[in-house]
Amino acid sequence: MKKLIILGTGGNCIDILDAVLALNAIASTPSYQVRGFLDDQQKKHGKQIHGFPVLGALSEAKRFPQDSFINGIGSFHNYWLKSEIIAKTGLPLESFETIVHPRASVSRFAALGPGTAVLQNVTVNAHARIGSHVILLPNSVISHDVVIGDYSCVASGACIAGAVRIGTACYLGANCSISNGVSMGDFSLAGIGAVVLKDVSENSVVVGNPARSIRAARR
Repeated sequence: MKKLIILGTGGNCIDILDAVLALNAIASTPSYQVRGFLDDQQKKHGKQIHGFPVLGALSEAKRFPQDSFINGIGSFHNYWLKSEIIAKTGLPLESFETIVHPRASVSRFAALGPGTAVLQNVTVNAHARIGSHVILLPNSVISHDVVIGDYSCVASGACIAGAVRIGTACYLGANCSISNGVSMGDFSLAGIGAVVLKDVSENSVVVGNPARSIRAARR
């Protein structure tokens, strides 16, 4: 049984906890022992969340050299900082676990990187390549031959059509749609419900139907 620590205590982190517990529930022998959380909010240290302790700050990860980790930190407010947030742990990539909710559907011909979390009712189709530290939120659809870069987030209900290229540390808002063959540059964001029909340049925020650029993403 692997000992697992979740980075962060926000909503996505609790959803990851739920996925881990769901995996344990269907296994003849549970796969994970959840040790708790690490979070930089000092007021949470020593407290319990759903029966699991907040063990300390992200920088304390090295106190647990035998444990595996999964990150849930990252929202549309700070998604471009995700690599820096994870770097606070000082952990190598091989310390991170890939978590797939038992109600997700991932093609045997797809590839998921270390530290990636796939939540309930997500579909990942053939030849999709998902990078490291990516989170796919419930009901999102990743079609065939899609490539998603490290540290990106695909929010609930987003639909990515075939052969799309999503860069590093991108954020795809809830219920957005990305058309076939489109590329989104690094650090770009598609807003809630955006319909993206053409390529998006690096560090851009696009919104609307059809999607249009409104500003730089990182400010």
